[in-house]
Amino acid sequence: MLGGLGDLGHAYLGILNPFSILLGLSGALTGILVGCLPGLSATLCIALLTTLTLKLDANNAILILVCSYVGTLYGGSRSAILLNIPGTAANAASCADGHSLALRGEAGRAIGIATSGAFTGVLFGVLCLATLTPVLAHVALDFGSYEFFWLALFGVTMSGRIVGDDPAKGWLMGLLGLLVAQIGQDGLYAHDRFTFGIEALSGGISLIPALIGAFGFSEILTTLSNPNLGRIIDLKDSTLPRFREVVRYWRTALRSGAVGVFTGCMPGIGEDAGAWMSYAAARMFSREREQFGKGSIDALMAAETGDMSSIPGHMIPLLALGVPGSAPSAVLMAAMIIHGIEPGPMLMIQHPQFVFDVVAMTSLAMCTILIFGLFLVRPLLYVLRVPRAVLMPIIFMLCCIGAYANASRLFDVYAMVVIGFGAFFLRRRGYQMAPFVLGLVLGGLLDKSLRRGLVLSGGSLEPFFTRPISALLALAIVLTVLLQSATFRRVLARLGRRAGTAPEP
Repeated sequence: MLGGLGDLGHAYLGILNPFSILLGLSGALTGILVGCLPGLSATLCIALLTTLTLKLDANNAILILVCSYVGTLYGGSRSAILLNIPGTAANAASCADGHSLALRGEAGRAIGIATSGAFTGVLFGVLCLATLTPVLAHVALDFGSYEFFWLALFGVTMSGRIVGDDPAKGWLMGLLGLLVAQIGQDGLYAHDRFTFGIEALSGGISLIPALIGAFGFSEILTTLSNPNLGRIIDLKDSTLPRFREVVRYWRTALRSGAVGVFTGCMPGIGEDAGAWMSYAAARMFSREREQFGKGSIDALMAAETGDMSSIPGHMIPLLALGVPGSAPSAVLMAAMIIHGIEPGPMLMIQHPQFVFDVVAMTSLAMCTILIFGLFLVRPLLYVLRVPRAVLMPIIFMLCCIGAYANASRLFDVYAMVVIGFGAFFLRRRGYQMAPFVLGLVLGGLLDKSLRRGLVLSGGSLEPFFTRPISALLALAIVLTVLLQSATFRRVLARLGRRAGTAPEP
């Protein structure tokens, strides 16, 4: 214990020098700027910076990449709040409530809440990374294909109440996302599915073009179809987070931090699932659930805390098991290997100090986003002064660049446009895009986990229901569906009234 504390103290002392702090600030600022641009992901940012840090020593290179990772996800909340377009997939959960606050002239307040939520989330994640790594790594190791299947299905089930008051519409959009995720080659045998003879569909529908189309291009079409749509012009509200609001929602911050770290420890889940699950959990326990999707501080705090706390969560299986939890962490793992550091069970033997170095790096990243979040808010708010007629073509150009830059495929631009038109018409009929994106995110995990589980069990469904964790997740799904059913809630209410009025024996 004392040795671990000594190593951690040595790690913090190692980065408390002007050069390391400058590298951390530069990496975080680069990440924030990339995150603000719709369609440019943390994966792309880390990949590009990896090529620019080859000449640096391992610690300084990884410091830049970790800070850019945290900065990109934090910066993505800016375009989500100001333009209703998430900068990264993880920020999609912040769109509805953050943008609703901005439309009420409270853009600065929304960004302040997002900053406090991001800081709290990373802080909570850093504490877990430093103290609970062995425990959480063992929990992640206990999850097999059967548990991952139910976990993915549970995420789609939660989409019924993520946004809007009609669970059926949420489930339909979640199922649509699952179906779209099946397009392309399957993950086990590389057979084409639902390609209809179109060769370009063999690669599937990538998440980034789908995200840009569902939130970016559809927003452009919505704006153009409604020229009277109000533009945010109030820049007079305070951009500093209100202390009483942060304290008021401390339960949400702790709950969302725990959910984000837990989902981060589950390889393949991603930061976006952490945000959505935190959002859904907050709505389940919130006293202002009717305000969710309409400008709820509780919802915005939950979304930003959940996605940011998942970053340290992803690093737990990455460092302890050599299993990256998301696409950005996979690129980060590749950068570590390039610099001679092999993540996995042997890391604590070959490079025992490195785990504590990563804790210190993430702590520095946490401080940098707080600094930039407080001092760069006002310049970023000036984006709102640009007229929509000028801003929308610029956003469309960025959407096309972001969709193409993801894999350098022109087909991704076409997919973005098609999904954007579909999202535009669905939104006009009351269907929300967030459940669709969640289904698309979890579709690959659900499909691969189901098929691998069937292969391992010889085609039997029994392990999906008899393994303890699988049985608990299956029961949670059933209860979630029933609790979201108005008929079931009425039956419970009727039984409760009868129990309350029954005569005592």
